[in-house]
Amino acid sequence: MDNMKKGVEVVLVTPEIPGNTGNIARSCAATGTKLHLVRPLGFQIDEKSVKRAGLDYWEFLSLEVHDSLEEFLDKYKDRRMFLATTKGGHIYSDSKFVDGDMILFGAESKGLPKELIANNKDCAIRIPMGEDARLRSLNLSNAVNIILFEALRQLNFDGLS
Repeated sequence: MDNMKKGVEVVLVTPEIPGNTGNIARSCAATGTKLHLVRPLGFQIDEKSVKRAGLDYWEFLSLEVHDSLEEFLDKYKDRRMFLATTKGGHIYSDSKFVDGDMILFGAESKGLPKELIANNKDCAIRIPMGEDARLRSLNLSNAVNIILFEALRQLNFDGLS
């Protein structure tokens, strides 16, 4: 592993809504954060709705697309990962993010695979919410921004002005 700064990286596992992914891509581009998309995707990356949500930021985005979660996990098995899930046992802001961390977010309708969470409970983080069971989760792009900016804050917004 080289000594170059990586920052944190955002990983969307099987995202379904193009507008969410476009908004997340825009945030990643604006903060110099690498974005990983794990197939299957619920849209084509070149769809107008994805591009529109990211406006003209796509050319500035560091993007890597993976054919499966297994492929992604195998490729980055030596990296530290956090799993953002409503089932997380730790509040995201209590986590100590470091350079090179990856933060995984699941599909809008079903989140991350249950087995992945069960096998990695120590790195499963959540955003605190009210107890009303009808309110299952926050919008994906909002959740990504909340956790991403906490990680960037902890890294002293390195490289950002």
